Amino acid sequence: MDETLDQLLTRIRACRICADKLGHQPRPVVRARETARIAIVGQAPGTRVHASGAPFTDPSGNRLRDWMGVSSEEFYDESRIAIAPMGFCFPGLDAKGGDKPPRKECAPEWQAQLFGKLPHIRTTLLVGAHAQRFHLGARAARNMTETVRNWREYWPEFVPTPHPSWRNNAWLKRNPWFADEVLPALRLRVRELLG
Repeated sequence: MDETLDQLLTRIRACRICADKLGHQPRPVVRARETARIAIVGQAPGTRVHASGAPFTDPSGNRLRDWMGVSSEEFYDESRIAIAPMGFCFPGLDAKGGDKPPRKECAPEWQAQLFGKLPHIRTTLLVGAHAQRFHLGARAARNMTETVRNWREYWPEFVPTPHPSWRNNAWLKRNPWFADEVLPALRLRVRELLG
């Protein structure tokens, strides 16, 4: 018998593939229903998300919702928007106090299986370089800035964006075209898909 999405999500939430490398208990964070039309692929949960178990419950989530032009209610309606980061668990902190990159074991294990159960996805936001390199493969440009600048090449299947973290405030100031060109198109596409 073919596995259902609910069965797959149960397996993902029970995953302990990198438990011995985390230094804390794994808490996979993922949201999806088969009816979702938009997917968000970010990096990995941060400390607040690890504590809450809900994705983007931090200032970067506020910015991402603004970029998309959606309310919290729309954003967290998993029947409409799936959220599947490259790493489902908080990877820990690096020496500078920032989040480590997503664990390398997670995406190859789960991304294809999960997206195989989401037949109605029409647009996937690729939030940050990790998601862009994984999902675009050889189509990704040499760095995140160039990949985002080339957003029309991936449209409407994928929309590459920088991470909405405050750490990217300087990037956003240096690249005003992102707010002028990408965000209006993204908001229109989101409204189209959410109805």
